[in-house]
Amino acid sequence: MSSPEVPAEPGSTAFVLGGGGVLGAAEVGMLQALLERGIRPDLVVGTSVGAINGALVAADPTPGAVDRLRRVWQELGSRGVFAGSVLARARTLARTRTHLHPREPLRDLLTAHLPVRTFAELRVPFQCVAASIERAAEHWFTEGSLLDAVLASSAVPGLLPPVELDGEHYLDGGLVHSIPVGRAVALGAGTIYVLHVGRIDRPLRPPTRPWDVGFVAFEIARRHRFAADLAALPPGVTVHVLPSGDPVGAGTLRYRDFSGVADRIERAYAASCEHLDGGA
Repeated sequence: MSSPEVPAEPGSTAFVLGGGGVLGAAEVGMLQALLERGIRPDLVVGTSVGAINGALVAADPTPGAVDRLRRVWQELGSRGVFAGSVLARARTLARTRTHLHPREPLRDLLTAHLPVRTFAELRVPFQCVAASIERAAEHWFTEGSLLDAVLASSAVPGLLPPVELDGEHYLDGGLVHSIPVGRAVALGAGTIYVLHVGRIDRPLRPPTRPWDVGFVAFEIARRHRFAADLAALPPGVTVHVLPSGDPVGAGTLRYRDFSGVADRIERAYAASCEHLDGGA
């Protein structure tokens, strides 16, 4: 599924969009701030929800992409991509034994909003990552079906089923590379804008409740690789980590709670505008 890597031109600009479920709405506000200031990507790399946002901006690297993304995020809630009563989710889990939600609502939503069908049709080079089950390794999609690649990158374990392509099964890219700065560096980018969901600058504490354990474990893994990527930057590479605008101490939203999406977009937009204009 992967084509040979095509390095970015020296000094090129990359947008790196990280994973994080419903919190990924913040990336829409960051994109709006960047594109309004005429900052355009020469390369886009994304993980999970960042693959969804990234594919849309790679197809249309103009402020018009923000309008499309706002509609996508509105419909993520209204279309019920993660809808279903407790009983319905229990039935899905009992039938599949692996996940709570079917893939079809998300596939239908992306089919309706992705303006192109293949990587070759994108206006900006784009890559997204998924985790190969059989190889226990990251896999970067660079060609072929854009929809299949984004679905593979967004297949959250336990929520959505793995995506099977050419006999190989893929899960969410956040398992292997949640904020893929290293990929942008490897492809030759000179200026990198990191669009993330927040949380990376908040202190971690030992979990006190059973449902905190997985979150803390995942945060350790994702922050460790991100910090390692930043520490290993070669000379001449500049990284801008845009702020999410979240209040200090804000909690993590439930994965099905889309009620705060509009506010999250606006907070990230305002914070990123201030940052880019030299106020931070």
